[in-house]
Amino acid sequence: MNKTMKKMMVAAVSMAMLAGCSNSNSGGKGTVTTDGSTSMEKVIGALGEAYQQETGVGFTYNPTGSGSGIKAVQEGRCDIGLSSRALKDEEKESGLTETVLAYDGIAIIVNPNNTVEDLSLETIAKIYTGEIKNWSEIGGKDGEIVLIGREAGSGTRDGFESITDTEEKCQYRQELTSTGDVITTVSQNENAIGYASVASVKDTVKAVKVDGVSPTEETIKDGSYVVQRPFVLVTKTDGKLSDAANKFFEYVTSADACDIITASGVVPAYKEGK
Repeated sequence: MNKTMKKMMVAAVSMAMLAGCSNSNSGGKGTVTTDGSTSMEKVIGALGEAYQQETGVGFTYNPTGSGSGIKAVQEGRCDIGLSSRALKDEEKESGLTETVLAYDGIAIIVNPNNTVEDLSLETIAKIYTGEIKNWSEIGGKDGEIVLIGREAGSGTRDGFESITDTEEKCQYRQELTSTGDVITTVSQNENAIGYASVASVKDTVKAVKVDGVSPTEETIKDGSYVVQRPFVLVTKTDGKLSDAANKFFEYVTSADACDIITASGVVPAYKEGK
């Protein structure tokens, strides 16, 4: 019930915040509907609000997870899907197109009381596959490591497991359905470790370095922070967006959106020459 209410509240806030009258730039009234990645909540919310201010067109965001967002586009239940992973070949073959909006780091997070500050990618993989079971094995305090991750279908989970080469090998204690749930759970357990979008990390948890590199905008942009993935807009390859949705798509992938995307804690894709 709490998760359902949370989703309803996010959608309601988006509608209240972003519904309005069109002006000369809107090209007509309408509503843009988006669905998908919970990791993209901050950036897509900021872009939606800015778009409303420019056009007066309504905007909704349904935070269901990447897999559900992709399915929503396939089934015609939203204009634009939001995925925090690249589309798979079979998804592209089914008639979907991806457009990279931004690049986001996946932070490896621990409780603030954890003394561990730096982990290698190899060590992270060994932790999540159960080869390393106690923090004392890697310089921390004695305590059984509690593995927190995302549910199957999550773009964050897919990105994390692909980068660490741990697909179908992770021995999760808990598989949670949102970025916020992962952060909250790790913040409440001194022996927990999890992963979450860098843009969503709060001071209630600590992001450790990976191979000596902290997850920042600069290290994500230059590629030195290796645990990163794309934020993707998903549309139908042969489908035609509504006028409102098309203008929104053009807006968020233009230079006008650069500062908004950056302020949301992720790196605009076009800065990378995409």
